Amino acid sequence: MRFQFSRISEAKDYILTALLLLFAITLLIERNQGGIDNLRKISVTIFSYVEEPLSNIRLYRQALRTNTDLRKQNVQLLDELNRLRSVRQRNDELMALLELGRSSDFNLYPAQIVGKELNQVNNVLTIDAGSNNGIQEGMPFISANGLVGKVVLTSPRFAQVMPHFNTLFRVSAKLQNTNAYGIVSWDGPNAQELKLNYIPQTIAVETGETVVTSGYSNQYPPNIAIGEVIRSEPNEGRNTQNIFLRPATNLFTVAEGFVITTPPDTAVNKINEAYRGMFE
Repeated sequence: MRFQFSRISEAKDYILTALLLLFAITLLIERNQGGIDNLRKISVTIFSYVEEPLSNIRLYRQALRTNTDLRKQNVQLLDELNRLRSVRQRNDELMALLELGRSSDFNLYPAQIVGKELNQVNNVLTIDAGSNNGIQEGMPFISANGLVGKVVLTSPRFAQVMPHFNTLFRVSAKLQNTNAYGIVSWDGPNAQELKLNYIPQTIAVETGETVVTSGYSNQYPPNIAIGEVIRSEPNEGRNTQNIFLRPATNLFTVAEGFVITTPPDTAVNKINEAYRGMFE
C-alpha cells in the first residue's frame, strides 16, 4: 500500500495520529513500568533456572576433559618416576659392585646375567663370560650383596650358574656371631627361603643374624654373605635345628656380578686326602 500526498495539509491527519499513538505507547510504558520490571525479573529467573543445568553440563564436560588430561599427566609422571627409581637402583648396584671390586682380595671377573630360568626346581642363570675369560666350573658367582651360586657349565663365551635356589645346591656355612657350622641348601617349594642344617639346638640363634660361607669348602672363600636368619625350628627326633634364611641376593632382581677366579687352595684337600690314606 502506498500513500501519496500532494500537499502537507493532506498528511497532517496521519502525522497527528502517529504522534498521538507514540504518546499513548509512552504513557502506557510509564504507567506499567512496575509490571515490565516484574516481567523482566520473571524472565531472568526462568532463564537462570534453564541456564543452571546447562552450565552444570558445561562444567561437567570441562571437568571430564581436565580429569582426562590429569590422568594422562599422572601416568606420564609415574612412568618417569619409575624409570628414575630404576636408574637410581641400577646406579646403586653398579656403585656397590665397583666398591666390591676395589675392596676384594680375590681375583674377580665381571659378568652380566643374560638369561634366567627361575620357574622350576633346577633353576639356572646364564652369564656372558666363559672359558675364553678364564671361567671354570666350580667357580663362585657373587653379587654386591652376597653369594649367588657357582658355575656348573662353560662355553667359550658363556657360562651357566647354579643359583642357591636349586635343589642340588649346597654350601658350607656358619653363623657369623657364633661360628657354628652347617650346610645351606634349598628344599624347593619356597622361592623366598634357604635352610641351614646341622646346627645343634644348644646353639642360640638370633633373628637377623648373618650366615656366611665358612671357608671349609675348597670352592667357596670364607665370609661371603649367604643370607639372614628369619626363624629357627627344632628338628624333631634329633638334637639339631632347622634355621631358615632370607637370601642375601634376590635372584629375581640381580642383573650382574663377579665370578671369583682365584684358584682354590688345594693344600687342605691334600692333607685331608693324606689323613684318609692313613686308614686305608
